[in-house]
Amino acid sequence: MHGRIWLAGVGVLLTTGCGAAEADPVRLPAEEPAAVEVEAASSGGACRLLDFAVIEEHTEVRFDVAAASERGDTRTCVVRATDASWPELTLTVTDTSIDVPTFTADVLPDGATKVTKLGQAGYRRTGPKAAKHGPTAEVGWLAAEDRLAVLRWTCPPGDDRATAGAVAGRLVDLARKLDTRPL
Repeated sequence: MHGRIWLAGVGVLLTTGCGAAEADPVRLPAEEPAAVEVEAASSGGACRLLDFAVIEEHTEVRFDVAAASERGDTRTCVVRATDASWPELTLTVTDTSIDVPTFTADVLPDGATKVTKLGQAGYRRTGPKAAKHGPTAEVGWLAAEDRLAVLRWTCPPGDDRATAGAVAGRLVDLARKLDTRPL
């Protein structure tokens, strides 16, 4: 008998919505949610070496999105602006055991300009436009802590190689600010 009364009570509660009066619908706020700025370092990998404000200080471009990847001894970070595909900045850091003569003979690209006071040895160069993007600027160096680092800037399709050359100079200054040890 108690079981039937209990079952009947549950049935009444289920059909009446637990006896509560009809509730107002849930209302969402009318304004947009507040955006929270996330630092590049929060993406991990080589992104831990980058700071959006420092990048902007040296390149005059504001980035706000970062993505990292790791494969073997190589860590990579790509940064972009939320609302644009270009420009794009990529930092790649690879653990290495090469020395300066090996870097100069095997890593230093043809046509690159040597850069002093950047790690143990460094270079800068520009690359041509491609089908989907503009020219590139690249700065590479053999860091003192047995790491090979490369900063690569990909320009928007409308930019020319002179623009990439100017960016390469700013990338050298940015590279000198990076501490590749904490990976």
